[in-house]
Amino acid sequence: MSARDGPSLRRWHRSTRLLVIAATVFVVSLLIVPRLIRGYVGWLWFGEVGFRGVWLTVLLTRLSLFFVIALIIGGVLFVAMWLAFRFRPLFLPESGEEDSLRPFRAMVIRRPRRFGLGVAVTVGLVCGLAAQSSWMTVQLFVHGGSFGVPDPQFGHDVGFFVFDLPFYRFVVNWLFVAVLLAFVAGLATHYLLGGLRLSGKAGGLTHAARVQLAVLAGSFIVLKAVAYWLDRYSLLSSSSKEPTFAGPGYTDINAVFPARLILFAIALICAAAVFAAIVVRDLRIPAMAAALLLLSSILVGAVWPLAVEQFSVRPNAADMERVYIERNIAATRQAYGIGGDRVEYQPYSGVGTKPPSEVPSDVTTLADVRLLDPNVLSRTFTQQQQLKNFYSFPPHLDLDRYRIGGQLRDYVVAARELTPSALSGNQRHWVNRHTVYTHGNGFVAAPANRVNAAVREAAGDAASSNSGYPIYAVGDIASQAAGHQVIRVDQPRVYFGEVIAHASPDYAIVGGGAEPREYDTDTTSYTYTGAGGVPIGNWLDRLAFAATYTERNIVFSKAIGPGSKIIFNRDPRHRVELVAPWLTTDNNPYPAVVDGRIVWIVDAYTSIDGYPYAKRSSLDALEPGDDTDRGSPRQVSYVRNSIKATVDAYDGTVRLYQIDRQDPVLAAWMKVFPGTVEPEESITPQLRAHFRYPEDLFTIQREMLAKYHVDEPREFFTTNAFWSVPSDPTVETNPHQPPFYVLLGGQGSAEPSFRLASAMVGYNREFLSAYVSVRSDPENYGKITVLQLPTDTLTQGPQQIQNSMISDTRVASERTLLERSNRIQYGNLLTLPIADGGVLYAEPLFTERISTAPNASTFPQLARVLVSYREPGTGGVLVGYAPTLAEALDQVFGPGTGRLATPPGGGPGAPLPPGQQQPVAPPSGQPQAQGPPPVDQAKIADLNRQIDEIRAALESLQKQLNELDRNGR
Repeated sequence: MSARDGPSLRRWHRSTRLLVIAATVFVVSLLIVPRLIRGYVGWLWFGEVGFRGVWLTVLLTRLSLFFVIALIIGGVLFVAMWLAFRFRPLFLPESGEEDSLRPFRAMVIRRPRRFGLGVAVTVGLVCGLAAQSSWMTVQLFVHGGSFGVPDPQFGHDVGFFVFDLPFYRFVVNWLFVAVLLAFVAGLATHYLLGGLRLSGKAGGLTHAARVQLAVLAGSFIVLKAVAYWLDRYSLLSSSSKEPTFAGPGYTDINAVFPARLILFAIALICAAAVFAAIVVRDLRIPAMAAALLLLSSILVGAVWPLAVEQFSVRPNAADMERVYIERNIAATRQAYGIGGDRVEYQPYSGVGTKPPSEVPSDVTTLADVRLLDPNVLSRTFTQQQQLKNFYSFPPHLDLDRYRIGGQLRDYVVAARELTPSALSGNQRHWVNRHTVYTHGNGFVAAPANRVNAAVREAAGDAASSNSGYPIYAVGDIASQAAGHQVIRVDQPRVYFGEVIAHASPDYAIVGGGAEPREYDTDTTSYTYTGAGGVPIGNWLDRLAFAATYTERNIVFSKAIGPGSKIIFNRDPRHRVELVAPWLTTDNNPYPAVVDGRIVWIVDAYTSIDGYPYAKRSSLDALEPGDDTDRGSPRQVSYVRNSIKATVDAYDGTVRLYQIDRQDPVLAAWMKVFPGTVEPEESITPQLRAHFRYPEDLFTIQREMLAKYHVDEPREFFTTNAFWSVPSDPTVETNPHQPPFYVLLGGQGSAEPSFRLASAMVGYNREFLSAYVSVRSDPENYGKITVLQLPTDTLTQGPQQIQNSMISDTRVASERTLLERSNRIQYGNLLTLPIADGGVLYAEPLFTERISTAPNASTFPQLARVLVSYREPGTGGVLVGYAPTLAEALDQVFGPGTGRLATPPGGGPGAPLPPGQQQPVAPPSGQPQAQGPPPVDQAKIADLNRQIDEIRAALESLQKQLNELDRNGR
């Protein structure tokens, strides 16, 4: 650079200074202003729902972590560069040596403080942003308590591994980052300023550079020693190399664990050797120390454990791993709540010993067999109960139970929600979409064991009849408004729900107008009067939300007045996750009517990773072994359904209820956010009556029970007694069968019990091995019962039973006829324990008419019912196939049993007398079916029973003839 270039360059910098400042302000504004707006909107929203303390606690924790880590990293970096600058040598390039770093050196020397602060602040801010996401680790360390369970290796309470150890690792990791960055910065600065030279006769390190770099390198090795020490504890929650069990095994405890101690000692010795370079000029000593540490980590940390594993453990694995398998079993049962205090194992023969009519519990079980599949009937609900194009139901409906007329029954339920994506034409105008069509309207419920009438027409015409549809105990808006309701709904309007939340953006502006504006019915409009929503009457708030949604109409619309509110964050799950970010919510919230109001019930979990010896799982893995790509779900090794949350469908009020007083993780979070979780005593009996055991948790627990029901370590190691979750026989892709809700009769009584259940089959086999069910009744909530079938006899599992049923001659022949004009879909295959040891399978068959008309409305209807039962004595499989469950049961058990499938009681959800059909209006858009005049259905049923008796007698005679023929031979 010539002398003339200097002033020119300085003039160029002065001329562009304003431009650089303006560009910097613009970039900073792009980064900061949106965050400030989001923060202000968050402040308003959390204030609306009454959880502003959560918002402040999280914000302050994040900011504290951000500034602490940014100051530490930035401070260490600045000190390292300042020391290198402070003790720089007088650097003069040797004769003939080209000094390519001169321009950069001149720039640094001219403004050393500005350069050092710039680098330190930039790196510190980046590290602070990365560190603030660990706010949960810090809060659990500060407020975590004791589990009351010692670990079997060190004797420390499990709380140390769950609450303390992650924080220690967090601190050590950031100290590693600080020291490493300081070393790199110091090395680079010394090289730039001449403290380190790689060429020339005077190559080498200056004394100041050697001292500084030695201190940093020694500190790094000391931190490595600390990491080796902590690794001893982390070993207990590491994944075992043995695929059979989780947690550390023999090699980990007897080889890896001592290796960590040895490496800890070697690291301290090497650190001392590196520190010696401060006073000893010979750099070979720290170099030898680094080589020793590297070689030791290979030989002691890797080769030795590998040798122990291959030559000592594997030849005798079953015996040598025994102790560690026992630890894994005990820890996993404790971590997932499947220990002896919650799980009851009962032997079950798999073969019935009494007729169902003689077993009191079977009277209830058969009367409440669920025929309607909530995963199939969404389009049926939509066609029959949609009412308007902008209303709809979620793709998967829900099951709940209500006590009507003194009888507890399960119902398929759904809220009639607004579907913004279905708005068409002028309905999609901003004013209509966000200020007129603002809410859904109504709650719909249908008894799960009833349809309006059996489909009895010819198979080819089955889908054209108006039979096989749900009977709506709660349905159209007019009946709800008039008070003609089996389930009383005082406030049917739905502003918050699963379907509404799918809109983007999902906000509605309500209130504030002189006249009612919101669509309610074709003849009435409505003005929202609920407590929900953020006031948006002043200009500051309107500008904030206009910027948030990039919508200028929020600023200029005259529909917004002084009393207007904006309703957003309308997904019940999302609202719970926002007010309680430390919870993981269940994937299936469901609506319930409690005291006349529709509320969404959301199951929420406390979970952590790092439980010693426990097997890891994932709350996102809904089906074990499902290959669906769900990204990288967070792994957990401890989970509890400690919170039941409710979200009011009208005003969005969120309430969190404690239902597990023994969960130390929940206790810690309640200390972090005091007052946010209401005690169990706050739960009303009306609300508690609708609590269901959550599917996600049960899915994980049954996956664990498939292995961890085994007590004996050697048997566990051989995997011979393991179970598997059966494949779903009703879908082609064959994922694992989801659990199902059923009403079962209590053991020894006729009282119904609402349970979540699942069949279990042999390990990689298809025969039935166990039946797992968990109670949802308030008095026995969470009690798991496992019926274990004997291993010396085989009972067909769901997949085998499905094959037996669809290969039955009657089923196969009629299916051929049905498929000519219908789509066939099998509903949930239910496994039911009956007959004092027997297993009944029941499955609905739905048909849907195939139509080529462009606007044809077709949807599933219940056409047939299949049942299957193992015949006592012969072991053969009896298959029933009929339009009604009663007739199918009579085919299997003989005449008279079918009457048990008729539930007692009266009212809209009650059974119809034999031979009668409840009238039902034709579905919307579907003409009234034309057919022959009504006939006496009771006579037809009696004739069908006689035919079945004759067929059974002929089959019995054929079996006797075959037996005589074999004996004769």
